[in-house]
Amino acid sequence: MSPSQPDGPEAFDPPFSVDEPAQHTIPFVFNAPHSGAHYPGSFLAASRLDALALRRSEDAHVDRLFASVVGLGAPLMRANFPRAYLDVNREPYELDPRMFAGRLPSFANTRSMRVAGGLGTVPRIVADGQEIYRERLPVEEAVRRIETLYKPYHRTLRGLIHRTARTFGRAFLIDCHSMPSSSLGRDESAQADFVLGDRFGTACLPSLVEGVEGRLRALGYKVVHNKPYAGGFITEHYGEPGLGRHALQIEINRALYMNEQSLALTVGFAALAENLARVFAEVAAETVEASSLRMAAE
Repeated sequence: MSPSQPDGPEAFDPPFSVDEPAQHTIPFVFNAPHSGAHYPGSFLAASRLDALALRRSEDAHVDRLFASVVGLGAPLMRANFPRAYLDVNREPYELDPRMFAGRLPSFANTRSMRVAGGLGTVPRIVADGQEIYRERLPVEEAVRRIETLYKPYHRTLRGLIHRTARTFGRAFLIDCHSMPSSSLGRDESAQADFVLGDRFGTACLPSLVEGVEGRLRALGYKVVHNKPYAGGFITEHYGEPGLGRHALQIEINRALYMNEQSLALTVGFAALAENLARVFAEVAAETVEASSLRMAAE
């Protein structure tokens, strides 16, 4: 966790980053919206929780797991602000009125399931259910985070996707996340290594999902589909197969690569990163080949 000098949204310099390849050669964009680990001093002071408890909401190290995709020829976007501070995998104004002093904008979505669960755009709780704040936040603080961090993040992500679609004729967004091993419960997804979410077939070309799933299974991983994670706002919002824009959420079991209590990397990290590089190199090559065949036939 990096120490912060300024407080508030201006503490993030930059608030997010895009690692661009030397040449964008494959129709993919990778996004790690929950791996940010820069915590403003004012946020830490306002929280009831210590820094490590706050960090357990992070998809810690996920941006590092996918760093190899830049060498494959795809951009990798990643947030530097933490998910506990602002969650860009939500609607822009998905807010819980119980958290704020003052009246929320009339257009705010205050009744979603995610708000009810405490995990709105400005979360009320961390991943294990603990309340974040000591007291109510000013409404103006929520608006400031959304206007200065959320909206620029999505403008940039949208620009990357549209640029990719213009260049290649279609675009594939891979939204990269990790999940606590404890979140998998006792059902059929228990002990799953990966959960692939395509909003039940509405957000992504089936052949891409099948390609990723098949290659992960061939490497010995247990993969489940849309359960318990079918994809959040980003997958739903940017997955428009009819327009040639596809989105797939990938959730990775944190126990594969880190100590979930301390967040320290384990010996499994290197092998997992290497396997992810292999999977997406093969999937990208297959996608490019299929596109070339399709264009040749037209």
